[in-house]
Amino acid sequence: MFRTLRRALCVAAALLLPLAGTQSSAFADVDAQAGDGYWHTSGRQILDAAGQPVRIAGVNWFGFETANHVVHGLWARDYKSMIDQMKSLGYNTIRMPYSDDILKPGTMPDSINTDGKNTDLRGLTSLQVLDRIVAYAGQSGLKIVLDRHRPDAAGQSALWYTASVPESTWITNLKALATRYQGNSTVVGIDLHNEPHDPACWGCGDTSRDWRLAAQRAGNAVLSVNPELLIMVEGVQSYNGTNGWWGGNLMGVAQHPVQLDVPNRLVYSAHDYATSVAQQSWFSDPSFPANMPGIWDEYWGYIFKQNIAPVWLGEFGTTLQPSVDQKWLAELVKYLRPTSANGADSFHWTFWSWNPNSGDTGGILKDDWQTVDTVKDGYLASVKAPGFGPSPGPGGPGGPGDGNATCSAAYTVSSDWGGGFNAGVKVTNTGTLPLKSWKVTWTWSGSQKVTSMWNASHTQNGTTVAAVNAAHNGSVPVGGSASFGLGGAPGGGGATGVSCTAT
Repeated sequence: MFRTLRRALCVAAALLLPLAGTQSSAFADVDAQAGDGYWHTSGRQILDAAGQPVRIAGVNWFGFETANHVVHGLWARDYKSMIDQMKSLGYNTIRMPYSDDILKPGTMPDSINTDGKNTDLRGLTSLQVLDRIVAYAGQSGLKIVLDRHRPDAAGQSALWYTASVPESTWITNLKALATRYQGNSTVVGIDLHNEPHDPACWGCGDTSRDWRLAAQRAGNAVLSVNPELLIMVEGVQSYNGTNGWWGGNLMGVAQHPVQLDVPNRLVYSAHDYATSVAQQSWFSDPSFPANMPGIWDEYWGYIFKQNIAPVWLGEFGTTLQPSVDQKWLAELVKYLRPTSANGADSFHWTFWSWNPNSGDTGGILKDDWQTVDTVKDGYLASVKAPGFGPSPGPGGPGGPGDGNATCSAAYTVSSDWGGGFNAGVKVTNTGTLPLKSWKVTWTWSGSQKVTSMWNASHTQNGTTVAAVNAAHNGSVPVGGSASFGLGGAPGGGGATGVSCTAT
């Protein structure tokens, strides 16, 4: 995202396109353990290594593209606790913006607190910190898409190159990252360049401006060293005189599709925003918000609906302060197709942003870098997807009347700052039958109280807390797990007598 007002946009008449070849019945029930290995595409679907459909449903965690040369918020929290919290909220993918500066030898991160937190990051370069984040995300079952957000930390660029960062450097660095994580399927894809915009064109044939041709050159270079990666290609701003959001205009795909040397690796990506970023004509249309699906169809939705390729909404966000923004987000979430009805036969997405310090959108976290904006997170609940946890153990579930339903719970304090703490709880199905619901209880030693809880609800009686599953995570397959998180105060939130009861 470029945190400034966008140019005024002109909207041509929306072209409503039919849904080609609906496949929702085949994919409405997404396996909670889907996501292993590298991913590939099939029509409008993204499939895992076993051929199971998966849905990208995640957040942007920015900072590596800035002068800090590292994800933001590590001055306040440990990176592992952030990833734990993302997972506990039901996000399964992190889009990780970066600039080419982090690939310069010896680039060091700034603003990491290593006093009692992030201790394993002390003295590491920016790339080495990225390695640690990738490793822990993978251990936690999350995927990462690397996003070449800027040529350098000074700012965003309309084209994929600048006078100081030529195309050759861009491609060399993309290949270096693809090689660095070769064989590590946590890094599932690369977003080649963030938000190309005027004078960038699509299909005009001018190699100095034609983003579609540049994306082919870069995408094929990446695949030449790591053919397993997904190649994410954003749109441009203008096509045939019709303007859209920066990176959000994919009208040209219909006549000029991107062609890669390795099949089944291409994902098209769009960006879309609300009035907190810019006031556009469609927001004041008398038919708003009913006019929005037609606009999305025209700019990028047709690619999915015509079964051309998967479509990933790589950025969308809002402060949610104006009522028009609330209507926009509610309409957009419906358009992205609820997981309960469509499974992974849906649009993919990563919300902007996890960070609270995005000036014109804010984030999932509030300014303390701890508290979840439950209203904003709640809008996304219907389009979240199952996490990518470890596969079930051998044996599988027992038959009717066979075996038992049991569970265990692991309670971990992820951060403690004296005045409060955050903790995560992992519930594991240890029995031979799937769980239908579960309850975890524990005892605190002092005056601690629950101040917030996500992915579960609770009651507290003195020092004893009982947490029960939310509607979406009560069902746990044999060998599988579910997680929830909580905030409490004061600090010292270590628990005793942790137990799990299953039904």
